[in-house]
Amino acid sequence: MSFLDALERHRRLFAELGALEAQVVALADQIERSIRAGGKVVFFGNGGSAADSQHLVAEFVVRYRAERRPLPALALTVDTSILTAHTNDYAFETVFARQVEALCGPSDTVIGISTSGNSANIIAGLAAARSVGAAGWAWTGRGGGKLAETGDHVLAVPESETARVQEAHLFIGHWICEDMDRRFATS
Repeated sequence: MSFLDALERHRRLFAELGALEAQVVALADQIERSIRAGGKVVFFGNGGSAADSQHLVAEFVVRYRAERRPLPALALTVDTSILTAHTNDYAFETVFARQVEALCGPSDTVIGISTSGNSANIIAGLAAARSVGAAGWAWTGRGGGKLAETGDHVLAVPESETARVQEAHLFIGHWICEDMDRRFATS
């Protein structure tokens, strides 16, 4: 596969992302409501999606482009003591659910990321979000997998290739950060 072939697959996917605009704007509205109500945004995922979670949280807390107040967000993938204690004492499948139960409530927005939509720990984490009354958003790829049945809202990128789905998720996350810059601009 050549570089240009990969670039063309990326271009084709990004040409289709406009169809998700209403969902992405609804998510941005939800995030704003959460923050203004004293809540936070919580991200989690596995592998590259864990890295994307941490990356986006940094953009919320530090800043994206514009000067604004820090926005409350956290990634459930960064506390190695919790991750290792929980998976040792319980199971990897519930590592995010346990944290959501401990840290989240009705004013929060919880975003679970799984490119396949079939990661058991992401599914359990979003089920926990529902049980504590938080707004749950599943970010996934084409079809949504089992996650499509779990999240209150499903943002399914119309692609099944993992790398392309991750590229789209990061783009969407960056746009949301840019929109939060506008919504919470320092006057």
